[in-house]
Amino acid sequence: MWPPSLLHSTGASTRETIASLATIQAELELLQSLGPFERVGVQFAATLLLATVVLGLLQGYGTRIVTKSRRSPVISSCIGVPTTFVLGGLAIGGTLLLETSVGMFFGVIMIVLSLTVLPVLTALGFVAVGVSVATRLGQDRLWVGVLVGSLLSGASALSVPVAVAVTGIAAILGTGAGVRILFGVGETTGPDDRTVPPANKI
Repeated sequence: MWPPSLLHSTGASTRETIASLATIQAELELLQSLGPFERVGVQFAATLLLATVVLGLLQGYGTRIVTKSRRSPVISSCIGVPTTFVLGGLAIGGTLLLETSVGMFFGVIMIVLSLTVLPVLTALGFVAVGVSVATRLGQDRLWVGVLVGSLLSGASALSVPVAVAVTGIAAILGTGAGVRILFGVGETTGPDDRTVPPANKI
């Protein structure tokens, strides 16, 4: 038999978890209740503001992430998929830890880390896509890429599933390139260190 105190605490934790899920569902319903043009305006303004602030504060680092995403999107995507899941898992795990008295401190750290890093790298992913599109139109300036990426982010908000998919792609590109820049993952070695010669030397 379980002690009554343990059963009481377990039931309280279950009720709190259900309440948290209900809150998340209510927020999603509120997002869906907004008109299409309202969602477009909100997402366009949020992406434009965040990308501008990040590139202004982290000029060298942010620009390198955008360049890395454009030059090798496949490698960035391969690294970005697990990284995005890890950052998203930190937010979910932190939310669950907040329901316990022991994990309050660690839960706050996990949520802050996830909600700080993931949106920033997602905005840079949108900028990378915007720069790629702008380059094909004959404009390779960074500020044009910021504007085009923000427009793409806003336009995707016309449909919530499309917005989730497009934002996910931008997050994968941004987080993958961010990890590569920060830790040097996925870099090629120098020409003298290669075990296989380049194609023009074969």
